Amino acid sequence: MKREEIDVLLMRAPGTNCDLETVRAFRDLGVRAHLVHSQRVFKEKNLLDYDVLVFPGGFSYGDYVRSGAIWAKEMEYRIGKEMGEFVDTGRPVIGICNGFQVLVETGFLPGFEGRSPEPQVALANNSHGYQNRWVRMKNIGKGNCGILRGVPKGQVIACPVAHGEGRFIMPQDKAEAWLERLYDQDQLVFRYVKGDGDYAEGSWPENPNGAYHDIAGICNPEGNVLGFMPHPERAYFGYLMPEWTKKGRPDEYGDGRVFFESVVRYVEARF
Repeated sequence: MKREEIDVLLMRAPGTNCDLETVRAFRDLGVRAHLVHSQRVFKEKNLLDYDVLVFPGGFSYGDYVRSGAIWAKEMEYRIGKEMGEFVDTGRPVIGICNGFQVLVETGFLPGFEGRSPEPQVALANNSHGYQNRWVRMKNIGKGNCGILRGVPKGQVIACPVAHGEGRFIMPQDKAEAWLERLYDQDQLVFRYVKGDGDYAEGSWPENPNGAYHDIAGICNPEGNVLGFMPHPERAYFGYLMPEWTKKGRPDEYGDGRVFFESVVRYVEARF
């Protein structure tokens, strides 16, 4: 598929944000990015008209109950069948921040045995309250997540976080076994790291929310559903990076571009 033929659906709802930044990133790469309100998608039920599905960051429905919970239940009721079909075709589904919370709430992540009827993990309240800061996450995946095959293993991406509920946790009696399973199935793709690239080991602020095992992002076993808390769209252009003034002028692109380019290349090659 040629990239100018790729259609990306970016869904929005009351309270979501960073959707325009995400649209701009995809359009800069030459694909067709469509920002559509979820109510319109619920009415038309046309998910399969698109090649990529993205859930942006923000605070959908005010994060009442739990972050992403209301939007997730609404989507499960209105287009749950269509979402399942979209995932089964192998098309990429990406959740950024609030979108990650939605994919957890809808049971698509981690999806050890396929989509779960109830959440298997949680993105709980941060250990140090609301965090709006720059962090670093390292790609530790081994290639199962096709969406990230264009991001070199070990590459560190600096980008912001902005959330109050991003602490990745699993049931205490299953945490060790499920962590091993995430590794065995190559579902653990992003971990928070320090400036030198070493793992944060739970230290704040490098691990901004207290996430178990410094987990910043995971994918499903098939590798086409991906969720993570940091915002690469906020680090797409060089002038968005926080330290460009030390060099006198910004680079054309920032750390976040490699992620979006990887998504586009994956779709180009697969479809």
